[in-house]
Amino acid sequence: MFNRITKTLAGAVALAALASVASADNWRGWNIHVDGYPNTVAMDKFAELLAVKTGGEYTLQMFHGGTLGSQPDAIEQVRAGALEIGNFNLGPIGPLVPAANVVSLPFIFKDVPHMFRVLDGEAGKIIAAGMAEKGIQPLAWYDAGARSFYNGEKPINTPADVEGMKVRVMNNELFTGMIAELGGNPSPMAFAEVYQALKTGVVDGAENNWPSYESTGHFEVAGFYSLSQHLIIPECICINIGTFNALSDEMKTAVLEAAQESALYQRDLWNKREAASRAAVEAAGVVVNEIADKAPFQAAMAPVYEAYFEANPDLRPLVELIQATE
Repeated sequence: MFNRITKTLAGAVALAALASVASADNWRGWNIHVDGYPNTVAMDKFAELLAVKTGGEYTLQMFHGGTLGSQPDAIEQVRAGALEIGNFNLGPIGPLVPAANVVSLPFIFKDVPHMFRVLDGEAGKIIAAGMAEKGIQPLAWYDAGARSFYNGEKPINTPADVEGMKVRVMNNELFTGMIAELGGNPSPMAFAEVYQALKTGVVDGAENNWPSYESTGHFEVAGFYSLSQHLIIPECICINIGTFNALSDEMKTAVLEAAQESALYQRDLWNKREAASRAAVEAAGVVVNEIADKAPFQAAMAPVYEAYFEANPDLRPLVELIQATE
């Protein structure tokens, strides 16, 4: 009798566990970054927080390193609902969402703190609304630092130093326009292809932040890093709009809290990693140069802004709002 009761209780516990798993909504998430990268660690933290704050009702399995496809592919998968969650750079989202493209205008932000003040204000709401219209709801903003030029030939101090140089950029007309206005030859390509392209001379240079430059080994084949800081583009935790809208108000609050807590965690990790990455590449022999006068680079971007306004005349007020934000 005792054995039968024990077996019955064990079976009940097992069935309860199975029912719990079956009732949980198991999400899948995409991230391009490698193990140990601030975003990777923070997205795993988001998954932990999500489970805790929703009482296990929603769980998230993260797939890092771009294993579920390229960033443009993953953006479309989130839009379609094939993936629920993505950690995206707003650069590749820009061609899809005109309002989000403003953050990809060269020198639009004064510095990283200015970017977060903008995103936390009215301009950030406008950008988020534009993304939601295309099926992607931002939950929180991640730091991606400032992007600067690097190459294997020489320091870049003036626009003339970029002339004739083949420079890898993300696939966005603003970035190709930026390089073209500096006299270079823009070469859009997938991030995973950049190391080999630099090594074999398919491109002469690229542009990115300190952790990306260091973690990918790009510094091994492009030993000059020039602090142009021409782009300050945030990353986001994004969710499929249908998935988000289907949540109860209580669950929406829980998901947002989890995302925003992970963002604060990511920003702290980012600051530490940025300093460590710079120290590591300098120790490896990378030549880092501060650009004494960025005004010529900024002036060269006037045609890029005008082309943007011609294509998006209704977004001029948004640009002006960002520029007016203290």
